[in-house]
Order: sequence, then C-alpha cells, then structure tokens
Amino acid sequence: MNSPVPILSLQCGKVAPFRGPGEPSAIGKVPVAGRIRAHRLGLEGDAQADLSVHGGPDKAIHHYPHDHYAFWRGAIGDHPLLGSYGAFGENISTAGLTEDTVCIGDRWRLGSALVEVSQGRQPCWKLDHRFDGARVNAACIKSRRPGWYYRVVEEGEVEAGEAMELVDRPFPDWSVLRVFGLLIAGDHKTDRAGLEALGEVTALAAPWKGRRAKLLG
Repeated sequence: MNSPVPILSLQCGKVAPFRGPGEPSAIGKVPVAGRIRAHRLGLEGDAQADLSVHGGPDKAIHHYPHDHYAFWRGAIGDHPLLGSYGAFGENISTAGLTEDTVCIGDRWRLGSALVEVSQGRQPCWKLDHRFDGARVNAACIKSRRPGWYYRVVEEGEVEAGEAMELVDRPFPDWSVLRVFGLLIAGDHKTDRAGLEALGEVTALAAPWKGRRAKLLG
C-alpha cells in the first residue's frame, strides 16, 4: 500500500454567477479551515450548480493533484489562480498522488471518513472560462491530467494537515490514467481489448460504464 499522503488543503465553494446570468457555477472553491464533515454528497459547505452533470454520490468529492500546478504554469503562464489551492475546482489538494498512481476502486481513509475512487474527471468548457480563455480543457485531456472523483463509503470528518491512507486496492491494473485514456483520451481506438477488460472494474461510476458500452458499440 502507498504511504500516507498529507492533505495540503481542503476547498469548498458556493454557487455563484459564472459566464452569464443563466450559467452559474460552484467551481470557485476556496480553502477552508477546521474539521469538515464528508457526507454522501460531498464536503459540508460545498455545492454544485448543475446537478445533471456535477455532484451526486459518485462525484461527491473532487481531488486534483497539486503536483500538476507546475505543468500548468509552463503551459498557460503564471495565472493568479495557480498561486493558491482550488484552481481547478478541486476539494482536495495533495502532493504525491497522481493519475498514474491512483486506481479506480481505491479506498482511502480521509480523516474518519472512507472514500472510494469512482472515475476520473471529464473536463469541460468551465476550465477555459475560469482561466480567462486559456485552452485548459483540451490540454487537460491531451496531457492526461484530469484529477478524479470519490464516492463516500463511510461518512466522517476530515481536516487539512491530516494524512490520507490507502486501505484497499481491488483493481491495481486500472489506474485513473489508464481508464481516462480509454474512455476520454482516445486510447480505445487502439486498445479494444483494454476497453473490453475494463468491464471487470465494478467500482467504475455508472456514467463511465455507459460510456464504455457506447464505445464498444
């Protein structure tokens, strides 16, 4: 199992105007102090605007590696959002966990809560708008730096400064990076066998199971 990974920061956000009056968003997450309850639908005090595509039990908590911020400074410049945590709308910031070292179905002890990796993030236009028109969405896919989501298996409390600890890895061959490559980044075109084998990953979120079925045709 991986060594415990310190939580650098926890972020929550409220629904607020974004691109226009009819397009609100809660992507503007900011660091919060103290103990926070992690419940079935996410962190206490956090929100999502469009519940048809964001939030829900399988996308309760978003984790984005702070490790990637250096890459983004090189890709889009030293944008002010990259000077703090939460630039990508993430709830959890760490150093030392990336898409190639985290697997679908991983169960992590998050404070007193237990969370499970359900899917990678499928980036959208909101990242471009948040970064003032920079082509972050496409670069997220091309560079395969999407981050991932957790479902909350056991509710509990967590605080920045605590360490996350991996307690179970039922699908060690199925990193977030590999699954994202197959379902989002186009790897299914050259790896149909991988796409077929992905069916064994029962912990994969239902929408991504549906995407796999569609790609299989």
